[in-house]
Amino acid sequence: MVTQPDVMTMNKDKRIEIFTRLRNENPNPETELEYTSPYELLVAVTLSAQATDVSVNKATRKLFPVANTPAQILALGEEGLKDYIKTIGLFNSKAKNVVKMAELLLERHGGEVPQTRDELVALPGVGRKTANVVLNTAFRQPAMAVDTHIFRVSNRTKIAPGKNVDEVEARLMRLVPKEFLMDAHHWLILHGRYTCIARKPKCGSCIIEDLCEFKQKTSD
Repeated sequence: MVTQPDVMTMNKDKRIEIFTRLRNENPNPETELEYTSPYELLVAVTLSAQATDVSVNKATRKLFPVANTPAQILALGEEGLKDYIKTIGLFNSKAKNVVKMAELLLERHGGEVPQTRDELVALPGVGRKTANVVLNTAFRQPAMAVDTHIFRVSNRTKIAPGKNVDEVEARLMRLVPKEFLMDAHHWLILHGRYTCIARKPKCGSCIIEDLCEFKQKTSD
């Protein structure tokens, strides 16, 4: 018989205190991807799959002044786009998807980025995680884009443990107090990227260390 993980190990008061501290430390969290429009964000997030935000920003700083609308990307074409993003992993398939995405945005949405998950995931190269980032960051809708950082932090701290990203997303959406839900995605990513890192978390400098239910804490 397979035992199910205890998903309610952390009580509500503890979650509230965790997010209160994260908010106090960073009241207005933002993505580290650079963008000035929903379309720029959509392209940047699509390019960021299996790549760092730093590498994407380096490429888009040259790309966006030249092409930052679906029509301009379509005019640039797949080969032209590759010249700007060839330093990013999987650039061939990403160039293909971004150009096809531009075409569909013009055909179906008048060149505008749609504001529903179903319409976003229908675009080439856009999965649920990318759609959730755009919905939350560009359109300020409560959404949780569970990446490797959020998955790790949610399970390690026991804020919202789950066996896969879908479970973690569903539990975060249910368990994160409503007043924190809009920005929880950014707080958890940043916490995982800089403090609750994969190999050796920096528990010694963590502002929620006393609330975290991770058993193998470090002194760093």
